[in-house]
Amino acid sequence: MGLELIKDFTVEKLHPIIGAKTIQLVVFREILDFAVFRTEEDRELNTVVTPRSIKEGEEVQRVAFLGTKQKAVESRTMEQLLRTAGEQALQENPDGKLKAWVEKQAECYLKDHLCLNCPRCVLFGATSTESGRGRVPNIKHRLEYSTAYSLLPYEEIETSITFNAINDANQSTEQALGTRYSVRPATLFPSIITLKSATIEEFVLTIKTLLAAKSYGAETRIGGDVRNTIVGIAAGWEEIITALELTLELNADNELVPERVSGILDGYKNLAGNPQKVKVFSPEEVESIVIEAAGKNIDLDLLTSLYSQVDKYRNRQLKG
Repeated sequence: MGLELIKDFTVEKLHPIIGAKTIQLVVFREILDFAVFRTEEDRELNTVVTPRSIKEGEEVQRVAFLGTKQKAVESRTMEQLLRTAGEQALQENPDGKLKAWVEKQAECYLKDHLCLNCPRCVLFGATSTESGRGRVPNIKHRLEYSTAYSLLPYEEIETSITFNAINDANQSTEQALGTRYSVRPATLFPSIITLKSATIEEFVLTIKTLLAAKSYGAETRIGGDVRNTIVGIAAGWEEIITALELTLELNADNELVPERVSGILDGYKNLAGNPQKVKVFSPEEVESIVIEAAGKNIDLDLLTSLYSQVDKYRNRQLKG
């Protein structure tokens, strides 16, 4: 029953001209180890000032988990899933068409060597590095990210760790090498991920990617573990909520349960341009959808469907 619930908000075939069908996934990203979210050379965490909650105008500083940082990890995770699943399917079914797809996927990687012919490229978008008349068309993204904001203020979740050099000969601590500014474990970042004009197979692949992605931020070799939990889904003809609005709403009463998320989405549904076209799924429906999507194997059938959609999409794009 799960995936049948979402089918009306997906498309049957991909088209270069994107329609209005939209699915928003509400994801709680829980930090399970010290995580470093920064983009500047000063090693400070990315921060931003926002209101405390939707009801309180007092300003607080929050850690910002940039959408680009979320996207990069999940794009690579999707690529890894497709690559490994393709290699396994090829061992079991050495079909000529599948072999061509798997070989093309093997040569697709970030950031300047995207193949423009795989499920990852048509979801996340891809730009051709070729020039001249033979250049192939770029692909517009249909998987959208925005900055996520820490539920708690910066002062309550930031920590700094000084690391030192150790002399192996006598195990003595020598000079300090530097300071690592991190987000504490158990910090929560409410996040929104949006799919535009996606097929049901792409929706399944996105769910599996979110659940599989585990390491985020800088210095993931020694931290950055994250658990992604999908706690809400809204679908319709438009986006109805942003990650910042969600965070401010959750701060109003600190009730972090799926029922609260569903209630927030219902409230923002009334602000939509086409509320009659928006459906907010209940916590039970969300759980059913996620369980069925996660339970699907990335097998020959799913891979064949995904890659066939890409082939047809590119043919339409080249003819258009």
